[in-house]
Order: sequence, then structure tokens, then C-alpha cells
Amino acid sequence: MIGLIGKKVGMTQVFDDSGKLTPVTVIKVEPNVVIAERSEAKNGYKAVVVGSFAGKEKVFSKPVRGQFPEGVAPQRFVVEFRDFEKDCKVGDTLGVEILEESKYLDVSGTSKGKGFQGVVRRYRFAGGEETHGSKFHREPGSTGQSTTPRKSFKGIKMPGHMGAEKVTVLNLRIVKVDAENQIVLVHGAVPGARNGYVIVRKAVKR
Repeated sequence: MIGLIGKKVGMTQVFDDSGKLTPVTVIKVEPNVVIAERSEAKNGYKAVVVGSFAGKEKVFSKPVRGQFPEGVAPQRFVVEFRDFEKDCKVGDTLGVEILEESKYLDVSGTSKGKGFQGVVRRYRFAGGEETHGSKFHREPGSTGQSTTPRKSFKGIKMPGHMGAEKVTVLNLRIVKVDAENQIVLVHGAVPGARNGYVIVRKAVKR
């Protein structure tokens, strides 16, 4: 699997030679530094640990700084990619060049937080009548039994916290890979707000 850490810059649109408009999300890839390698002999599996978005050393605690090899600045975002398809060593820097042979990507990010929401917004419940005299509008309705057992079973759709969770969008088509500016343009929307961290992987179902 090939993957990188990037940042969602925003959305725009591009036109092809025939004039067709395609909405795209712009993903900026800062230098991804290989921090560590996992081997089957030592760890039981093969993987590569990659970090990106270097920060000031004084911000990191001493135990965190100790995870990074000598000569590599502490990185704010660290991800482990199993079965990495590209040969690399600790200290190597990766960029969007490794995605040039890929046609589709899976992008993971943290969705926008929407706070505490009711069932109409959270689960798209239809609600009741909006006419005069109705006493049921946006309530969830019954959540349990009128007789024993008097309880609500697990998994009942109820009001609660919405958003701010990991979301993965599969099979986003790569429109353009700009190696000079370290930018990837993908067709479609990517979860999260602007300047949010995203994980870009080669599509597993393509």
C-alpha cells in the first residue's frame, strides 16, 4: 500500500480539453519523512512509519522527541502504513511523485463537528406534521417499551454528538498530480474542514 499525509486546502474546478467542468479537492502534501521501519523479524509485520508537518522541538515532550531518529525534526502528524510498496529507508523524504502511477485514491479525514443534534438532523428522521394542532414535530418518538422490559436497547437512534469522526471516502479519481507544487487534485469532496489533515492512500478496491 502506498500512502501519504496531506492537508486539505479547499475545493476548486478544472476544465478538460473539451470544456467539461470537474469539481476537485486540492490536497497539499508537505514532505513526508520516514521515521521508522517495522520488520517481520522484529515486529511480526512489515510497515513504514511516516511523519509530516514539522513542529518546534520545545512544543514536544522529551518522550515524544525520543521517537524520532537523530537528524529528523519532530513531526506533528505520524502515520503507519503497512505493506508499503515503495522501498525506502529511515530519513528518506516522500512526495506526490509516488502517486503518479495511481489512478484512484482513498482519502481519510476527520469530518466537521456539528455539536449536539437531534434525530432529524443527525439521522434524517421525517418528523411529524407541521400543521396547527400537531403535537409531534421533531421529536424522536418512542425509544422503548410500555411494558417490561422498560428500557431502551443499545443502538437506538437518538439525539447526540454529530460529526468530528474519522471518515474515509473511497475511489476518488486523480485528476492531476502536480509534482512541482506537491499538490494532488482529486475528483469529488474530501471529509473535513480547510487545512485539516488527511491521509491519502492508493485505492484498495481498484
